Amino acid sequence: MSAKKLRLTIEVGPKEKRFVAVAPDWPGLERGGRTAEGAIETLRAYLPRYAGVAALAGMEREFGTSTNLDVVERYPGIGSTDFWGISFAFSSIDHEKLSGKALAREVELMQACWAFFDNVRSRVSPEMRKGPRGGGRDRDVIVRHVLYTEQDWAKKVGVVTPEGKLVTDGPELTAYRSDLCDAIRAFHADEKRARTWPLRFLIRHAAFHTMDHAWEMEDKDLTGESGRK
Repeated sequence: MSAKKLRLTIEVGPKEKRFVAVAPDWPGLERGGRTAEGAIETLRAYLPRYAGVAALAGMEREFGTSTNLDVVERYPGIGSTDFWGISFAFSSIDHEKLSGKALAREVELMQACWAFFDNVRSRVSPEMRKGPRGGGRDRDVIVRHVLYTEQDWAKKVGVVTPEGKLVTDGPELTAYRSDLCDAIRAFHADEKRARTWPLRFLIRHAAFHTMDHAWEMEDKDLTGESGRK
């Protein structure tokens, strides 16, 4: 099977302090750096890690052949791009009209990111490795942060959890995620945006935030170290 191109866009912070490489066809695959080249190389290093998401979505063969990175667009970011090194702006691809088939594929990949995240949270240590000065969040705090942030974004498509409470697991989390996917599909059918966000950006931003913290938990996992479980 011949190699295919993996499209990348580069978001450039206004002061060019940070750059973000985004793979628009693979929601969740975004990495930042202090240079465009650094962001691209970091994303390249994460390709094997993202392969697990593609596999969960049944797209491992398609993803596995997309090895040639092809920058198709550079676009301006905002102040938060420079500060956080995370994508906060919309590329022209985010604004493109999606077919029903293309939307279904993106939603499926977002769901695969959720499944990956759930697997990580179930197997890593409750206590996470701290930074050199003792800073950093433990697993349950990270999980709550990810779910709280996403459930706040979900309001952009009219999804509100029961009584506005944070849901973190069990049937309530399953129901919330189903409602979010249904709302995205309905907004797409009506050609509506998620308030000011294109639907494509909502999907990839939620997927990225999920994966960024899933990888953080993997990297800070203490399971098996010094007798920990």
